[in-house]
Amino acid sequence: MAQDAVHHESASKRIWTVFFILSVITIVEVFLGIVKPEFMVDTYLLRMKLLNWIFIILTLVKAYYIVWAFMHMEHETKGMRRAVVWTAIFLICYLMFILLTEGEYIFDVYHDGYQSWDF
Repeated sequence: MAQDAVHHESASKRIWTVFFILSVITIVEVFLGIVKPEFMVDTYLLRMKLLNWIFIILTLVKAYYIVWAFMHMEHETKGMRRAVVWTAIFLICYLMFILLTEGEYIFDVYHDGYQSWDF
């Protein structure tokens, strides 16, 4: 019975730790979204604002941590963890690349006057 109490206490501690880490990352994202530091908005890295890169990276970190903690990947074998997490991160990065590239192309088409903004 004492071991159940210890296990429950450590599980509660783990949940609060995960909650705290995810909350801090979310608070940083919200703070940056509200404040929008000028140097992050004016600085470009690979044709995208530095602030956007920070949002993307923080979102990927949160997604990884959610999978790690709530899907119990920390207790799986190394191969299983890599197969699940790396595949998801690769697909998310690939999707972001496609969306950002196509979005920039569409913007350039309208911006350069090849098509009018009729909507």
